[in-house]
Amino acid sequence: MNLPPCPQCASEYTYEMGALLVCPECAHEWSPSEASVDQSAADDFIIKDAFGNVLADGDTVTVVKDLKVKGQSLSIKVGTKVRNIRLVDAADGHDIGCKVDGFGHMQLKSSVVKKA
Repeated sequence: MNLPPCPQCASEYTYEMGALLVCPECAHEWSPSEASVDQSAADDFIIKDAFGNVLADGDTVTVVKDLKVKGQSLSIKVGTKVRNIRLVDAADGHDIGCKVDGFGHMQLKSSVVKKA
């Protein structure tokens, strides 16, 4: 039997306990019907760059406009390559988590990058 991973920590070691699924790593419990709803919501989670290309975790992107960085006098210049992005679900529009050379970890909006 193939059980879905934990929706909290993505552990693949879930097991059934009565009518619930349980994660041994984070102790999260959920019903199998919730897992199917969560999976369909994850399928609708598509992030596109400024030119309409679909982005995925691990992609390399290029910044398409100068970005001021809060708290620093420097800005991220046009053409800066950002490698190994990860897509995050953020309510404020910053849907890419990444590490920019010289600036460290930060979040970017997909509307200011293009897929490299």
